[in-house]
Amino acid sequence: MSRGEGVVKLRVAGVALLLAAGAGACDAAPSVTSEPISCDKGSVAGQGSSAQANAVSAWIKDYQVSCADATVAYSSIGSGAGIAAFAAGTGDFAGSDSPVSAADQPKVAARCKGAAVHLPMVVGPIALAYNVAGVDTLRLAPDTIAQIFSGRITVWNDAAVRRDNPGVSLPATPIRTVHRADNSGTTDNFAKFLATTAAGDWSYGSGSAWKAPGGVAAKGSNRVVSTIEQSDGAIGYVEASYARFHNLPTASVGTGNGTFTPLTDEAAGRMISSARVTGTGGDLQLAIDYKAASGDAYPIVLVTYEIVCKSGAPSLVKSFLTYASSPAGQEAASRLGYAPLPESLRAKVAEAVAAL
Repeated sequence: MSRGEGVVKLRVAGVALLLAAGAGACDAAPSVTSEPISCDKGSVAGQGSSAQANAVSAWIKDYQVSCADATVAYSSIGSGAGIAAFAAGTGDFAGSDSPVSAADQPKVAARCKGAAVHLPMVVGPIALAYNVAGVDTLRLAPDTIAQIFSGRITVWNDAAVRRDNPGVSLPATPIRTVHRADNSGTTDNFAKFLATTAAGDWSYGSGSAWKAPGGVAAKGSNRVVSTIEQSDGAIGYVEASYARFHNLPTASVGTGNGTFTPLTDEAAGRMISSARVTGTGGDLQLAIDYKAASGDAYPIVLVTYEIVCKSGAPSLVKSFLTYASSPAGQEAASRLGYAPLPESLRAKVAEAVAAL
């Protein structure tokens, strides 16, 4: 291991939101870490989820303060493309909002010459960001959300929307839904929520490709929020930090007991705290029970995994992920609008990273 000071050549390629908006994480004040970062030498690259791109940008920025002999690159190209690149051997780790699919598992196993592990690293509430003139607060039950995104509810003063929002003046503005054009783990997690909680109103299942008809397709999280900003009557699903950066209002979401929970990091953390680890041997895949969401838990969440080979991962990847999974790394992500990993899960992730 080597340590150094000064600026190092670390980069984030293709970060969609903060960098493209001209106020990127590298322009912000440096994060303050509570303990020294244990550095390594060399150069590694990862690619994948755009939902985690801002967190990865912050981690890279912090890591470079301590580590003058390392280069880490991350390309925000979407979860599906990131897994494909990792399987093809063109990346040292992949960021994905969904576990490796059954179809991709043989390719990943061949690339790793053995098992790969999923390391939960970022908790991202999925916001229902909207732009409806005159509407500052909005509540939506799962069945209402499903009907909106499947095209069955087409105006904002529909009876179902009014039922969810008693006393709120809702206009007759047409609803314009916005969804991801590219394969996306955000899409997969949003669709899983609808398929689980509103099965009678959602017949499109889940998956990284958007399957429902109609709506406006936009590639990447930043373009989704930009499309919402520019369209009165628009609503779309996007990782919460993007909605917050663009100051878009977000809907409170109905839970199983009939209450509506606003989007907060604490509420998202409560949802993740109830998740069950389904993987073994350091593979920390999580199962989220959307139907069991308590009234104080925000139910639409995604967990972004860093996917790495269990054996043979570059030592720099291990060093970098050690920082990302540390309390300081999670604090850096939370300052950008992500929910930190619950401490019990963070400790498991740190242990799994140490075993790489």
